[in-house]
Order: sequence, then C-alpha cells, then structure tokens
Amino acid sequence: MCALDGYLAERGNLVAVLFGPGGVGKSALARQWAHGRLDRFADGQLYADLRGFSGTEPLDPGVVLSAFLRALGVAPDRIPPHLAEQVTLYRTVTADRSLLVVLDDAFSAAQVRALLPASASAVVVVTSRRRLTGLLPDGARLVEVGPLPAPEAVELLGRAVGRERILREFAPAEELAGICGGLPIALVVAAGRLASRPKLTVRRMVAELADEAQRLTRLSVVDGLSVRTTFQFSYEALTPEASMLYRRLALHPGAEFGMDLVAAVAGADGARVGAVVGELLDANLVEEVAEERFRYHDLLRLYAREMSEQHDRPDDRLAAVRTMLEFYLAAARRADLVVTPYRRRLPYAYQQDLDGPPEFADRAAALGWLDRERSNLLEAGRVAFDLGLHELAWQLSDVVWPLLLYFKGYEDRLAIDERGVLAARAWGNVWAEAVMLKRLGRAYSRLGDHDAAERHGRAAVDRYRQVGDAQGVIDAEEGLATLYADTGREELAAEAYTRVLAGRRTLPNVRSVGLSCLNLGMLRTRTGRPAEALPLLVEAGQIFAELSEVDPYNAARVLIGLADARLGTDDLGTAEESATEAVRRMAGLGADSERAEAVFLLGRIAHRRGDDETARRHYREAASVFAALAAPRLPDVLRRLDELGGDADER
Repeated sequence: MCALDGYLAERGNLVAVLFGPGGVGKSALARQWAHGRLDRFADGQLYADLRGFSGTEPLDPGVVLSAFLRALGVAPDRIPPHLAEQVTLYRTVTADRSLLVVLDDAFSAAQVRALLPASASAVVVVTSRRRLTGLLPDGARLVEVGPLPAPEAVELLGRAVGRERILREFAPAEELAGICGGLPIALVVAAGRLASRPKLTVRRMVAELADEAQRLTRLSVVDGLSVRTTFQFSYEALTPEASMLYRRLALHPGAEFGMDLVAAVAGADGARVGAVVGELLDANLVEEVAEERFRYHDLLRLYAREMSEQHDRPDDRLAAVRTMLEFYLAAARRADLVVTPYRRRLPYAYQQDLDGPPEFADRAAALGWLDRERSNLLEAGRVAFDLGLHELAWQLSDVVWPLLLYFKGYEDRLAIDERGVLAARAWGNVWAEAVMLKRLGRAYSRLGDHDAAERHGRAAVDRYRQVGDAQGVIDAEEGLATLYADTGREELAAEAYTRVLAGRRTLPNVRSVGLSCLNLGMLRTRTGRPAEALPLLVEAGQIFAELSEVDPYNAARVLIGLADARLGTDDLGTAEESATEAVRRMAGLGADSERAEAVFLLGRIAHRRGDDETARRHYREAASVFAALAAPRLPDVLRRLDELGGDADER
C-alpha cells in the first residue's frame, strides 16, 4: 500500500497494476487500499470483477462498460451497443470526474484498456495474475505483490483463530506459516480448519501438512476456498508449451535453477526458451529471484508436480529428471576440468546431447558456478542415487571435488563421499569405490573421527590393489601417512611418506612427486627438522612452478610450507615473503582455509620478532576465517591468542 500511496503522491492520475500469483492477496489489498481512500475521490468509486482467472470466460469489457455508464448516470437507452462507441462515451462522461476505479482479476491489457477513464484526476487499480506489461504505454505502474513475511503471516493466523491460541503455540504457528509459504489463501484455509476445530492444535496441523503429497488436499476446501483450484485457473490459461515446461521444471532437484538448465530441459533455442519462461513469469507461476535465476513458490511446485503426475508418462518424467541431473554433471565436469585438470576421471555416456551447460573462461568463473550451484549439485547426487542411477550418482559425487578442495565444508563432504561409496558398490565399480573410500577417509580425519578415517583409508588401499592400480595404492597410502601425521604418529608418518615418495619417483606423474615432497617436507618442519624439510620443499616448489597454470592451489601450498620451514630456521624475512605471497595467491583462488593458514603463519612470524600486536591482528583474522568454516584448526589459533593475552572471543 505504501507503493500505491507513493505513486499517487507523484501525480494525480494513476494506473496501478497489482500482480502476483493466485491466492497472494492482491484483491484484498486493492479493496483495503481503495476503502481507506474513498474520501479522496469526489465522484466515488467503480468496481468490476473481470473474472480473468475464475474458471469461466473473462468478462467482456462491453458488459463492464454498460454497468459503469449506468452507475455514472447514463440512461440505459443512451448506451450504444458497440464497444468502440461505449468507450468513447465512457471517456467523455469521465473526462472531468474524480474517480477511483478498481478492476479486479484482469486477464489481459486489452480487457483493461477499454475501461480506463479519461480524467486526469482518476485512479485505476488493477489486480491480475499476469504482469500486464501491455499497459505500460498507458502510464501504468507495476506493483508486485508477494507472499507475506513470516511475522505478518503469523499475525494473520492470530486474527483468524485468536491471538491467545497462536501465542500458546507460537513456534508451531511459525512452522505453519512457513509451510503455507506466506500465501494468504493457504493461511486462510489453514486458519479456517483451526477455527472450526477449537481443540485441534497448531502442532497437529503442522504434522498433517508436513506430508507434501497430501498438503494441497488438506489445504482444500474451506468455505469455497481451495488452494488447488486457485492454481488451476492460472495453469489452464497457459499455452501447451508453457504448461509442459511448468510441469517439467517442478521436478528439479533443488530450490533454484538457472536459464541454462531451463534450456536443457526445454530442448529449444534460446529465444524460444526465453519466450516460454516469460509466459511463466507473466503468469506468476515461477519467480525470478536474480538475473536468469528462478524458483517456484513451494505450493506452486507441489501443484506442478501433481499436474505432471496426471499428464506426463512415468518414462517422460524420469527422462526429464535425468536430463536435469546430467545437465549438472556436464556443467560441473566442465568446471572441474578448468579447476583441477590433472585429476583422473571415469568417462560417462550421456543419454542425449546437451546444449545448455555453460562454458567457463577461467578458474574463477568455474569455481563461482560450482559454489552457486552447490545445493543443486548435492541434491542432484541424492536424487540420482534414490532413482537407482548409481553410475550417475557416483559421477555427481566425484565431480564436485574442486568445490570441496577450495571451499571445504566437511559435513557436506562426508555426505557426498559416503553416497559415492554406496553408489560405486551398487554400480559394481571397484576403482570408483576406492576413490570415494580414499576421499571419505580424509573427510573423517578432518572431522576428528580417526578410527573411521584409518578404516576407510586401508579399505581404499585394498580396493586399489584389487584392480591393480599402482598409483591409486600409493595415493591411498599417502592418505594414511597424512592421518598418522595428524594423530601424532610422526615416525610412522615419516616412514610412510618416505615409502610413498620412493614409489612416486618410479611413476611418470611428476605432480604426484611434488605433492609427496610437500607432505614429507611439511612433516619434517612440524617435527623440528626444518633444515631437512627445505630441500624437499624446494623440489616441490620447482615442480609446481612448472605446473602453476594447471595446479595453482598446490603451488601456493608450497609457499606455506616454505614459510613454515624458513620460520623454523629463523630466516624470518624470507618466511614473511613466502607467507605474504601465499596469502595473496590463496585469496585469488578463493581458498579461504589455506589463506587463513598463511595469515596464521604471518602471526607466528610477527610473534617471533616480538611484534605481539601484529601477531594478534593476524591470529584474529585467521580465527575469524576458521570459525566461519567450522575448521578443526580454530582451537590452535585461539590457544595462540590466549597465550598473547589476545582476547580470543574477538573473532
């Protein structure tokens, strides 16, 4: 209502179009606004229900004009029979009148245009499920009406069933408002059920509505109100192409999706896809949450899935879902190849050629896409596994490795890798199982479950041996060596790393040699032998200097290792240079955890110099990052802050 008042203050005459999905409260808002401002219009108000989405034919403008002209004092026998003449007479009669005209439930701009008065002091408020952009040349202002925010939704429930009842069960009432998605018609139906059954608890209603398969049924019908019927009118007004896309996109595994995904599902050229998406947006059946990013209101998604179950064959539904899952795999693989081109991968045969997946110009663009689609990628893997598409589920677990490498998130990583193990076993691919067991072991180690980490690491070694993969065996053994180092078994770790490095040198993969030099060198520093660490770290640096375009992440890790070793030999200047450069590179890569590690090193270097204030500043910065990531390194940083009297709570 504030938007309407603001527009009215700018100029006297106004055409305001309140648009939004069915049941969002546009009509109630228009009536409430009009009722509160009747005194501003000396010649009164005209109202018409245009029946645009009522289940019947939209009301003919001529019928409305005849009624308006009679209301304005024109004798019935003076009203012409043809629409063009009625429009002319209507504009003549209204030319000098101060009128408020409310046109509810409009179907099209053409239906509304004939009903616009000619007066410069008239105001027209239109409600529609469509945006009616065709009225923009007539000076219309578009006002989007969205679902109610949570506090207002709970307040509506309180007004309907009694404030005390809602206050007694405030938390369940908030859940109920969330289940209804803030949609007033759904809230009113739910409130009607509560009002008709005074003994029914809000918590019980929440439990009943928790079942998505029954939610729309339970929100229909109370005193003629039906959420399902409200949506039906909008759906039936779609073209066949748009209605099919509305049904198919509702099967999407995540909450939001991009235009590239829509293109893959629609299988049409960009211009045509844009037009069909525009129809869905115009009908307010999907919402644009950012540029070319869309989502459904929860209840509209449920209705679309119901329509899909009724109108689409199971094979077609499965094919649509698989297209979306393979879209995410294809796009994520392109990103993976940009970010970690050195990884070993298994091939995958797509069910069809996909034109939609994006190309990535550089590592930042690839990582940005992976991060933006993180929840969709995780959900895609879950859906693929639940559908029995085990090879696809494994691929979706494997392909997100760059995301986990750069952005961590160990709880997500645990779920992804566990599903990867199960998918590989169901698929029957031992090598794929070994990959996920190795990754899962590292994830458990990071989360502090070292027994599980060792169990999975040893299982990975066994599976690699089964398939005769010498490099895989060495990779998994190096993971165990890292576990030994993390759990205080430094001698065992040093022996394992030394064996691994010797094995690496017999294989043609020079990058792996660099990694093993880095790991053994960092262990030597940690165990108080930095002078022995330096040759290993220098060799690693030389290897990754040649691979800086392919693997900039580990090239920057070498700098952290060198800084730590130089600190151990009291070469503080060189240590600071290496750590500072590591901070810069990790920041450029978006690797926050490793950037914090380098910042922490700068704090240690400052402390060694006696500059405790600078040390505190670096420790606080590192602690802030580790806290945000829920990283296991946080306690050590906080301990260092405490030792400096650094107020560890400031993080």
